[in-house]
Amino acid sequence: MKAIVLAAGKGERLKGTVDNIPKPMVKVKGKPILEYNILLLKKYGIFDIYINLHHYPDVIKEYFGNGEKLDVNIKYSYEETLLGTAGAVRKIADEYWSNPGCFIVLYGDNLFECDLNEIIDFHERKKGIATIAVYQKDDVSHSGIVLLDSDNKIIKFIEKPNPEECISHLVNTGFYILEPHVLNYIPPDRPLDFGKDMFPKMIQQGENIFGVIVKCNLTAVDTPKLLKEALQMKNIKNEVFDDNHKDTF
Repeated sequence: MKAIVLAAGKGERLKGTVDNIPKPMVKVKGKPILEYNILLLKKYGIFDIYINLHHYPDVIKEYFGNGEKLDVNIKYSYEETLLGTAGAVRKIADEYWSNPGCFIVLYGDNLFECDLNEIIDFHERKKGIATIAVYQKDDVSHSGIVLLDSDNKIIKFIEKPNPEECISHLVNTGFYILEPHVLNYIPPDRPLDFGKDMFPKMIQQGENIFGVIVKCNLTAVDTPKLLKEALQMKNIKNEVFDDNHKDTF
């Protein structure tokens, strides 16, 4: 199995905290967030990794190279204009894959710790077109939420719901396992997101998308406050906020 790690976002809400590096390159305990995600994939035997780039792309390429230092294989896809989470996946598939098979998508700016075998086994049992790892969260206002039926099939996906739309407290982790048929739903060269565009459309058209409820540590490093939570999550000294951010990279 191969994996796409999404790392092209600008991190607008972290402006003033980190301005000269991509958000996934913010360091936590001396390592970029992106490196934790690559090492997580490697731990579970996933060595072929594709990373999309846009904001300060050379910072990522110069740090990781072809992945040899981490004993993985890394290839890159540069986006002149941002294509969104789904558009990025379609671009990578068009550039590199003739026979894609099942693959993982992981948001590279999340600190995510979970048993990936649990998610992979679930996907193989359910045999759906997609599996989304979800977890329980109290505040869902800044997240994508799912409503499951008794078989864990997703019957509704709402991205960043309004208060009246909070039908569930099961939140998207940003970790997906997708079958290649998903690519047929994504037109090429168009900016599209899984949460806002593709998952709701696929559910509406009757595709079997399942949600596996996982026990995980997850921090979406979207704001300075969440970045502080990420640093606490790893039980380390705050490297980003000390000394005028000089240790960020």
